[in-house]
Amino acid sequence: MVRQTVLAFKLEKTEDTITSHAGLALLGEFCVGLGLLDLIDECLPGPGSGAGFKASEYVFPVVLMLNGGGHSLEDIRVIKNDVGLREILPLKRVASPDAMGDWLRRIGDTGGLSGLRKVNQGLLKRAMRYDGIEGYTLDIDATGIEAEKRSAKMTYKGFKGYMPMVGHLAENGFVVGDDFRDGNVAPAARNLEFLIYCQRQMPKGKKIKAFRADSASYQADIINHCDKWGIDYAIGADLDEAVLRAIYSIAERSWSPYKDGHIAETVHCMNRTHKSFRIIVVRRPYQGRLFDENDTESKYTVIATNMDGPAEEALKWYNQRGDCSENRIKDLKIGFGMGRMPCGQTNANAVFFRIGALSYNIYRLFLMNTLDKPWHSCQVQTIRWRLYQIAGKIVDHSNRIFLKVCRSYYNLFAAIRLKTWEFANT
Repeated sequence: MVRQTVLAFKLEKTEDTITSHAGLALLGEFCVGLGLLDLIDECLPGPGSGAGFKASEYVFPVVLMLNGGGHSLEDIRVIKNDVGLREILPLKRVASPDAMGDWLRRIGDTGGLSGLRKVNQGLLKRAMRYDGIEGYTLDIDATGIEAEKRSAKMTYKGFKGYMPMVGHLAENGFVVGDDFRDGNVAPAARNLEFLIYCQRQMPKGKKIKAFRADSASYQADIINHCDKWGIDYAIGADLDEAVLRAIYSIAERSWSPYKDGHIAETVHCMNRTHKSFRIIVVRRPYQGRLFDENDTESKYTVIATNMDGPAEEALKWYNQRGDCSENRIKDLKIGFGMGRMPCGQTNANAVFFRIGALSYNIYRLFLMNTLDKPWHSCQVQTIRWRLYQIAGKIVDHSNRIFLKVCRSYYNLFAAIRLKTWEFANT
């Protein structure tokens, strides 16, 4: 017989039970050790009948799917068809994509968001219990999600979609709060309410000690709230008429060289703020026309803050929100599939987005508590390639289940399982 392949290996079938996601089973075991499934069933509405699916039977496969690289409800079929993974984990039943979509729509109208908020609150309490930190830095930012859905509205960026607000804790990367908004909602809307919501999400004995945000949060009510609660803040300031007047009043001798421009500061207040605050200004040359040397103006970047210390240090601290907030939101959208919404109803998509935020937190918690420090800076795509997508063979022998992996991965798997057990029993 003439060989009709490029390489000489032969393709054959096997009756062995094999999973291509043996490493994802470790994340699933971590979820069980956290008590996540019981917490979900406790906080979310139960099935309508004895034969119905429990809330955890919907949420747990989605958490695994999003961590494993899925980006749509159709990708839940990969979990459903992975017999080996389902034999290891409590996944006796996995809903179809259509049933999953129906549940999202139903739960979105019957308290699903409130229940998932409580689930995330319980997870944060467990995650931050022994971290030795009392005060945290909150970074908030709105992000656009493009979507051609029935409920999608036109955003200020010129596309139809949604504009959720996300709050991250800088110290550990956890999503402490999310607010899924219609696309036509301005990024400046309800930001004080969102800050208060994030404060209430914090476990007992933990608090928000510092706050960073862009100019959408440059509002008197937010500044007053931070002063009232003793929260250090650094907020991007609008270049409105009052701010520009304050900048132009700064004497030229007060400007100091700073990187490719100059830096200075002055005291400012808004009409409704109870206290004055510092504004730190960076002035850089702006070339209006390429070949006209006389057409050079100044470009200003301004932050409002109540922090003491050198202006350069306050500005440096504010700029860290790029990594602590903006890049983590990108990871949430690109790495965890939250850049694409599955349903035509806003409430259903809000539930899906909150499950995505929960999945992200579980990933962060798993990373920091079961893997060595060099892994902690890895993006989820790297964790998938190096851990989740390792293949394994499942053997049922003498009423015991064995997961067999390549010799080179055995020690890594054993170490992760030991740390999962220790974390679950702490």
